[in-house]
Amino acid sequence: MTLILENYVGGRWLPGTGKLADLHNPTTGAVVARAGTGGIDMKAALTFARDVGGAALRAMTFAQRGEMIMAASKALHAQRDALLDLEIVNGGNTRKDAKFDVDGAIGTLAAYAELGKRLGDTTVLLDGEGVQLGRTPRLWGQHVMLPRRGVAVHVNAFNFPAWGIAEKAACAWLAGLPVLAKPATATALVAERVVRVLADAKVLPAGALSLLCGSAGDLLDHLDAQDVLAFTGSADTGYLLRSKERLLRRSVRVNVEADSLNSTVLGPDVEPGSETWNLFLRDVITDMTQKAGQKCTAIRRILVPVARLADVEADLKDRLAAVKVGDPADEATNMGPLATRSQLDDAVAGVRKLMGEADVVFGSPDARPGAGWFFGPVLLRSRDPLAATAVHEHEVFGPVSTLLPYDGTAATAAHLVRKGEGSLVASVLSDDRDFVRDVVTEMGAWHGRLYLGSAAMAPLSPGPGTVLPLTTHGGPGRAGGGEELGGLRGLALYQQRTALEGDRAMIEKLFAAPAPK
Repeated sequence: MTLILENYVGGRWLPGTGKLADLHNPTTGAVVARAGTGGIDMKAALTFARDVGGAALRAMTFAQRGEMIMAASKALHAQRDALLDLEIVNGGNTRKDAKFDVDGAIGTLAAYAELGKRLGDTTVLLDGEGVQLGRTPRLWGQHVMLPRRGVAVHVNAFNFPAWGIAEKAACAWLAGLPVLAKPATATALVAERVVRVLADAKVLPAGALSLLCGSAGDLLDHLDAQDVLAFTGSADTGYLLRSKERLLRRSVRVNVEADSLNSTVLGPDVEPGSETWNLFLRDVITDMTQKAGQKCTAIRRILVPVARLADVEADLKDRLAAVKVGDPADEATNMGPLATRSQLDDAVAGVRKLMGEADVVFGSPDARPGAGWFFGPVLLRSRDPLAATAVHEHEVFGPVSTLLPYDGTAATAAHLVRKGEGSLVASVLSDDRDFVRDVVTEMGAWHGRLYLGSAAMAPLSPGPGTVLPLTTHGGPGRAGGGEELGGLRGLALYQQRTALEGDRAMIEKLFAAPAPK
């Protein structure tokens, strides 16, 4: 009998009614579960979260919220192996790739738990220092951050069903907002288990976490000014969400993390065989093959000085040839299938689109034969990066990347990268400080994060594709214009900045920052 996923709303588990969506094992194509939200009262779900969950979280100090978040992290860690198994079944992840998602969820929760502990026994977060407003210090101004009185609605992508829930929830919970998570239906098996683990462990107050496994239905039609919508997914869907009349008229706060044509730039100073050279190759191969290239932070454009192009291409082809694509349950497999049939179709079409202005130097533009949704790594080389358009406009969300030869100058590298019109992350691999400074200065405004790789970083590097909880995640332009994480910066999305004006003695007595522990 096929498993029917349930929704967690109003503090209860409820199956959807009517037509259900199929969830597949991408290795075999077999149906592993079904899910839907038919019959769910979306307005009631939001009301319960606001009235019950929100009140409970606001009554807690930052330290208490931190303890709650740490308990959530430990509860997931206790079920880590079971979550990894589900990632293989429903996501097509190798065990290593599954760990990237599950351990990312556990670690991000733990990081925000530590921040809560540091903030201590207060419910108000000061925003900067106070300021004198009049002729005397008596008239005083102080900005404070207060939790909004709504719900954080999180619409997550298919590729990170565990981390996607945890990283957004960690920020919202520490800020004092309840969460309603709407994961991508295709890989909701893991997301549902995450919520079940937390619900069974009773580590969260009632209403602090809700879950929808299926269509959002009319959920967004019930959002109000105090609610927050955080979306991760395609730019087209992000645009549709932003343009909804209800969200515009109610001024609902919306955060979007969308498509991103991320780049890596190899500096002209980097010699073949050097530590920085090998770090560059490792980062490219990791981002092309980890989770079958289905990461919003994956490298899509590889900028290489013309003088180094032949060496880079040869080294990448050698390393890609060693990648074994197959059943992710097999320990010898390096890369599993794409997560859904539609992702496979899009990857095939996307590579053919890039081939209009680039040559395939490794791999095939065709899907691999068989029952599963397998697509091997594809490396292309642009014929004219400066005149090209598709490589700077179309993201192939899979194990696909394109070499862009350039003249070795910082100005040209920055110009090419900026043609992507906004990215989540870019990396610069160079030991030449002047080159690094010039590239960062010229292209920094188009990126949410810049990773600077060098020989000194080689032993420590997490790679540009790893999102860390204490630095921001998001990007301008094509990347959606949003921003998440970044330590305490991540709380701002879920809080209201309010300026207090009044007697200095009263303000400082009522809202003084607690002594650090």
